[in-house]
Amino acid sequence: MGKKQLDDTDRQLISALSANARTPAALLARRLGLSRSAVQDRLKRLERDRVILGYTVTLGADLADSGVSAQVMLTLDPKLQDRAVDALRGLPEVKSAHTVSGVYDLVAEVTAATAEALDDVLTRIGKLPGVTRTTSSILLSTKFERR
Repeated sequence: MGKKQLDDTDRQLISALSANARTPAALLARRLGLSRSAVQDRLKRLERDRVILGYTVTLGADLADSGVSAQVMLTLDPKLQDRAVDALRGLPEVKSAHTVSGVYDLVAEVTAATAEALDDVLTRIGKLPGVTRTTSSILLSTKFERR
């Protein structure tokens, strides 16, 4: 299946929802110069076509900063890569994992309640089947974030 074709209205709708996913359809319709039903139809199509995969909550600073996070660069045994990714998926502290080009095979974002808990998770990650090496960078502060 090829790349989904989005028109300018689709992009404006996605942009508005990216800023605030709870924007009512009626307000989106006014902003885009469409009817409410036209906006709802577009949203259904974008969801059906898997352009929009879901809606999310962005936590305020008090809750978002209530933990310690790290980016963990992983080198994997190519024969055990699927097992390593499945094992990472099973750790609730692992918020995301992405394949990357370069020296490492995967980068994972990990969040734990305390530095000690993060240390424990990093130790567990290093022992997972297929993980041959890890390098971690603790995230100190967020200067800005686009999601």
